[in-house]
Amino acid sequence: MNYAYWFANIPGLSNCAKISIHEKVGNAQDIYFLSEKQMENLQLLAKEIQAVRAAQKTDMEEAYAKMCESGISFVSLEDASYPKRLRHIANPPYGLYVKGCLPQGETVAIVGARMCSEYGRTVARELGRMLAARGVGVVSGMARGIDAAGHQGALDVGGISCAVLGCGVDVCYPKSSRALYEEILERGSVVSEYPPGTQPIPGYFPQRNRIISGLVRAVVVVEAKQRSGSLITADFALEQGRDVYAIPGRITDALSAGCNSLIRQGAGAVSDLESFVQELAPDPGAGGETCTFEKLLLEKEERLVYSCVDLRPKSMEELLEETDLSVPELAQILGILLKKGFVTEAFKNCYIRRI
Repeated sequence: MNYAYWFANIPGLSNCAKISIHEKVGNAQDIYFLSEKQMENLQLLAKEIQAVRAAQKTDMEEAYAKMCESGISFVSLEDASYPKRLRHIANPPYGLYVKGCLPQGETVAIVGARMCSEYGRTVARELGRMLAARGVGVVSGMARGIDAAGHQGALDVGGISCAVLGCGVDVCYPKSSRALYEEILERGSVVSEYPPGTQPIPGYFPQRNRIISGLVRAVVVVEAKQRSGSLITADFALEQGRDVYAIPGRITDALSAGCNSLIRQGAGAVSDLESFVQELAPDPGAGGETCTFEKLLLEKEERLVYSCVDLRPKSMEELLEETDLSVPELAQILGILLKKGFVTEAFKNCYIRRI
């Protein structure tokens, strides 16, 4: 029997209790064979003894085999494959359920508001693309808005992305993210400390945020209101000794209030994505921007217009002045870029980069 899986699924034991018992005993197999007297000698609480004793009568082999057959793996603190960074945080999850392959190498979290602006979505996706292009895995919570954009950016360039869920890994939440969920599984992983089949409830999400920050080297908050779940992730990151960065925004924007507050408290301000990514993950090669455009397969004049479109909306008049194209030429190229998905019309005759 997989004793770690058995121990992880004991009802009535919190993760903190499991960590405490595991530290006292050493491994799950020994816990399985403890007598009540031995548990008392270890000074376990009465409710902990009762929970373990009741679980000792259960056989989890069939449930474990069924889970493995569904493509879900289980990794515990006893396994060498357990993520090294996560192992050393306060209250690490005793076990992780994994669908796909856990990211290897450097990882960065991109988090932010669900109800984000188009600017925030664009920044998150571009940052995900740039990090993934340097071989950095992108970790987030697969929520709508910034999280989804960060994941998608990494996937756009064939990179690795990891989604940490506040439900079972076999439960796609939100349901509207089914396509993203499936794409992440093709080239990355979906991770949770909750058993398969667990439905999302609000209390699970703050706890999963400690896993997001625990898996990574740094956390980047793109947009967040003053009271935001993303700030919980940032707090966990600081407690865990991770680097925290924020995208600064206008002082009048509610979605920038959380980020600006983090910067006032000492978080790094990301004012230029290229410089930030270069510092975080130096590129051994040269010519990053040219290579990027070659990958995008844009024609010469399309590249010209795309290079002029910014992360803030630009009007037709501005683009005409910068490109020296005629109105019909510019309109045609913008139409092509819109169709290809590289720009979006933020509002009438004003355009912004999409990826």
